[in-house]
Amino acid sequence: MSDSRALPGLSDRQRRSVAGLSVDELVEVLHPTFESASGAGEVAVLTTGLAASPGAASGVVAVGSEAALDLASAGSTVILVATETNPADVAAMGLSAGILTARGGLASHAAVVARGWGIPAVCDAREITVETDCFTVGDRRIVNGTPISIDGSTGEVMLGDREIAGPAVGGAVTGSTLPGEIAEVLEWADRVAAGRFAVLANADTAADAATARQLGALGIGLCRTEHMFLAPDRLEIVQHVVLHGHDEHVDDLAAAQRADFRELLAAMDGLPVTVRLLDAPMHEFLAGADPDEAAQWHEHNPMLGVRGVRLGLLRPELYAAQVEALAGAVADRRAAGGDPRVEIMMPLVSTVGELMAAVGAVRAAWESADGGELPSIGTMIETPRACLIAGELASGVEFASFGTNDLTQMVFGFSRDDTAAQVIAPYVADGLLDADPFASLDLAGVGELVSSAMERGRAANPGLRAGICGEHGGDPASIEFAVRAGLDYVSCSPYRVPVARLAAAQTLLADAGVG
Repeated sequence: MSDSRALPGLSDRQRRSVAGLSVDELVEVLHPTFESASGAGEVAVLTTGLAASPGAASGVVAVGSEAALDLASAGSTVILVATETNPADVAAMGLSAGILTARGGLASHAAVVARGWGIPAVCDAREITVETDCFTVGDRRIVNGTPISIDGSTGEVMLGDREIAGPAVGGAVTGSTLPGEIAEVLEWADRVAAGRFAVLANADTAADAATARQLGALGIGLCRTEHMFLAPDRLEIVQHVVLHGHDEHVDDLAAAQRADFRELLAAMDGLPVTVRLLDAPMHEFLAGADPDEAAQWHEHNPMLGVRGVRLGLLRPELYAAQVEALAGAVADRRAAGGDPRVEIMMPLVSTVGELMAAVGAVRAAWESADGGELPSIGTMIETPRACLIAGELASGVEFASFGTNDLTQMVFGFSRDDTAAQVIAPYVADGLLDADPFASLDLAGVGELVSSAMERGRAANPGLRAGICGEHGGDPASIEFAVRAGLDYVSCSPYRVPVARLAAAQTLLADAGVG
């Protein structure tokens, strides 16, 4: 028996429609697929990897960013092939119909970027070896320009072209172009969740933000600002600040990021935008730097090295430049008649001392920039220690966001880039793991830490807002946990927003006895 009082404003038919819509059906609408049946036998399956970003793509092989850019500029539809990708590859990734990597799990750079942009991707295809202008599978050599097809929903890599059906790659489906019946059901889903649970998006550019908004996101829960720093002209300044502690051009860096923020805030005008300060691992900033100068910063485990709030405290010029840029962008938008709503979030916090030092630095930078009213300040909770001291952390902030990618990595001791095929896949196949913990939240371990952190955080700060901003934010089972654990929101890649909207509403309906 459903409790209509818990879900006012919807008819029984509308509730049943929301409860009955299949996630698989929704995913199929959002992403391209191969034309069914007849031609399938004409295309040979070369290998299978990790189904990292859903959808189907056909194009010519382009090994590495340079080849992808060259072939795309010549008019070819390309499949970018790499051992793994990094932020230096994003321009080529954006021009690719699909992405194939030999390494990297569901939380790898290639997988996260591909899902964010709606690009089909197969990762961790361990049977392929990537060479300079080709890749090999056993004794087969596949050179640049060879047609291949990939299925990011199954992990299959095929030789030859296949016909594509459904939406075009990388953004043709938006909230305004979803099939009418599905768009209507999602509107009902939003009414179910209104005031109870929100779905936000991870977006780093104005284009990403616009896509997220069209697909129903209620704001940006994670803007990863490090991606704004990796353009060649900006990277040189960042490298100088890291290596020498200062740079006379740091004001130029702030001006460039101010323009980025201004465009992002315009795309999300009237909706909240949470800006996470710089968090990339050191090796991403020092690529191409003078080897002798960079040697002192060499790290054996960059993901646990000088990154996040640690870098912000060791090189305060970087965070100050970011805060100055954000304050300026807010002022620009207000002067233009806009309604910017920003929040600032600290990454990779593990101690109260570093959080308070960073919060103090942000406040000082904001005030010196004449930014007006100070935005809400929050913290990422993505280390086990942060979960255990969540009460102390919550006392100094207004919101918290669980970075479940890093938290899962640290709780399991699994490298999120190295264990997908070699450990996690066989463990799942042999019943040693119920599921890939980077795909669906581990309730017994990571989930328990999140739940206990919520209890500690809300005990210390009853008004604390909290959510999940890892890739788990787009996984229905993880969203079910988030709703029932008392979190306020999830933030996920733009193309996963419709699924998250549906999953949140379906959990609320199930708890009200509808389903």
